Amino acid sequence: MNKLLRTGLYLTTVTLVTASCQPKSPKDQNLSTEPQDTVSARYTAPVDSGYAAVNGLNLYYEVYGQGKPLVLLHGSFMNIPLNWGHIIPLLATDRKLIVPEMQGHGRTRDIPRELSYEGMADDVSALLTHLDIDSADILGYSMGGGVAFQTAVRHPEQVRRLVILSGTYTHDGWWPDVEASFGTFTADMFEGSPIRTQYDSLGNDPAHFPEFVKKVIGIDLKPYDWSADVKNIQAPIFMAIGDADGVQYEHALELFRAKGGGKMGDIHGLPKSRLAILPGTTHIGMMQRTDWLIPMITDFLDSDLRSNPPTF
Repeated sequence: MNKLLRTGLYLTTVTLVTASCQPKSPKDQNLSTEPQDTVSARYTAPVDSGYAAVNGLNLYYEVYGQGKPLVLLHGSFMNIPLNWGHIIPLLATDRKLIVPEMQGHGRTRDIPRELSYEGMADDVSALLTHLDIDSADILGYSMGGGVAFQTAVRHPEQVRRLVILSGTYTHDGWWPDVEASFGTFTADMFEGSPIRTQYDSLGNDPAHFPEFVKKVIGIDLKPYDWSADVKNIQAPIFMAIGDADGVQYEHALELFRAKGGGKMGDIHGLPKSRLAILPGTTHIGMMQRTDWLIPMITDFLDSDLRSNPPTF
């Protein structure tokens, strides 16, 4: 990869984590009549946190709010504050958010175990059992979307509804240049970034960081294709990508058609699953579109998903 593209990928990563940590303007917040600072103040601190001994791993997690359980699964290299700091206050108003940090990420120490979507999905399942939660809605972003897909495939009885933000179910669901870029990631690209700073500050061994980067990106260097299993998921799926995302449109459309989409709803009725392609939105920008995403997510999770089309 040329130097310019390497620099672009580095700046992309820094932009993501920096933007995620910045306070949002009022137009980017949930459309609530309650002052946003009141909502944020109420849900800044978790109501519970700790470590769950699952599958040989001490999995760190935090719990926010009360209500129907919703699991939030972060993207590659991320942790709770970097990925979800600005999202948690908007979703915890009437939901119980379960927010883990996956193997090797944040405060969950790595173990001598292969990092895989399947293994992380099993960790999510075990965490729900640890918390005595029979089933939950699962929301995953990017890498977390892959973990969410596998959680629904491997543990369907624990998944009520599935929300996938900029995630894929095959290795070639990414645009070809995006997939090709994964093999060029190095620890040096993160020097001076919030990702590196938080990795060190959360008690991880700084000398382990290059191995962490190599291990995390390694899950996307191996071909995978879960098409058949994902299309057979019984839980309703809401998949959202940006029109300038790293995920190919056809990839999202293929799943939506398999779940009953691709037909005129006024004639055939509405499918239980949903698809959104957000305009003017990149892979990184997806996590900044809270003014659009939060209402769509909450409507999907709260709706009775009746197939009857609207009438005049």
